[in-house]
Amino acid sequence: MTQISNEQAENIDEVVAARNRLTAALLVEDPTQGFWTMVEDGFFARWIPEVIEMQMEQDPIHHHKDVLAHTFAVTKSSPPELRVRFAALMHDIGKPATRQFGPGGVTFRHHEAVGARITLQRLSEMGFDDLLTEQVAKLVGLSGRFKGFGDSWTDSAVRRYAVDAGELLGDLNLLVRADCTTRNRQKVRAIQAKVDRLEQRIRELARSDAEAGRRPVLSGAEIMEILNIPPGPAVGAAIKMLLSEVHSGDRDSAESLLRSWWSERKTAGHDA
Repeated sequence: MTQISNEQAENIDEVVAARNRLTAALLVEDPTQGFWTMVEDGFFARWIPEVIEMQMEQDPIHHHKDVLAHTFAVTKSSPPELRVRFAALMHDIGKPATRQFGPGGVTFRHHEAVGARITLQRLSEMGFDDLLTEQVAKLVGLSGRFKGFGDSWTDSAVRRYAVDAGELLGDLNLLVRADCTTRNRQKVRAIQAKVDRLEQRIRELARSDAEAGRRPVLSGAEIMEILNIPPGPAVGAAIKMLLSEVHSGDRDSAESLLRSWWSERKTAGHDA
């Protein structure tokens, strides 16, 4: 049996205590004061130093909002659910490492991808559950996707957004909604309306895709031509069979199945 030294035990206790403290702070209704206390007493400097690095203006020239204050505001605006709150806290964690100044102003290229890597590292070091860690990192990595959304998005782009988010789609949209901390109410309403439109398009596409999946690979006219039969109950029976048996768009397989089914049907004495 492996013996754990006193020093190792103390380190484990320290990690557990840190994990418990951060979890508790994330789940209170308004975590803002608790977060600032954790900044002042060195908690974040010890466990997630990138949080301290976010104490910077996004654009020092125009004095645009402080990244850390914005982050705390986003976290407060998100629902008090651990996964969403964690993603809100970490969503801009990659900005300090990616900030660059150029002719067009300040940029944070690929900060979401960098933030996702930082999230994986820091949450793993604190011993958070692997699944939670991976899901929070995924949300951080996807957190900027919505910024390009507009009515010009194709159906394929909308599907890709939903597919990439997968089971985290609802949480991603909650994060997007919380990430609007401006005091301009008109801008807030516009952002929320855009999310509403995106969610509506996702629902509509899901319905249309489901309906498309319920269409037979072969149409009624094609069935009549292949089997050389007139319109009638047999065509309806063939369509019903194809809907229940064919789960892909493979027309050759569908035609082969149709011919076999028809042969068995005639052998059994069914009328055409």
